[in-house]
Amino acid sequence: MRVEQIAVFLENKSGRLAEITRILAENEINIRALSVADTADFGILRLIVDKVDLAKESLRAGGFTVGKTNVVAVEVPDRSGGLASVLKVVNEAGLNVEYMYAFVNKSGADAVLIFRFDEMDQAISVLQANGFVLLSGEQICSL
Repeated sequence: MRVEQIAVFLENKSGRLAEITRILAENEINIRALSVADTADFGILRLIVDKVDLAKESLRAGGFTVGKTNVVAVEVPDRSGGLASVLKVVNEAGLNVEYMYAFVNKSGADAVLIFRFDEMDQAISVLQANGFVLLSGEQICSL
């Protein structure tokens, strides 16, 4: 249950994020989740989109450096302690979270936590063994 994510290297200057979203819009690529991490000089834009390969090709053609990685999407109830319940299991298994971000599709419904773990296969096994619902990329795009 891995989800493909694209990561775009982003110069920290005005207009770069707008250029990425313009390229995606022109190619009718829908963004389902995103995260931006930055430093003074550059950033990394992580995106889950409905057309991963087209997004990669389009952004590369637009001059961006783009990579593709796998992440795990965990669905949890949108309430206090949802994230804590996942992290408790992850911590007890000795797994390291490289990064994470989240989104809520509809208030009061479920939240989706996007994780990159150091040991992806082990994380998937541990989460499934503890009853967590893992989503596919297709499921995220259909939300």
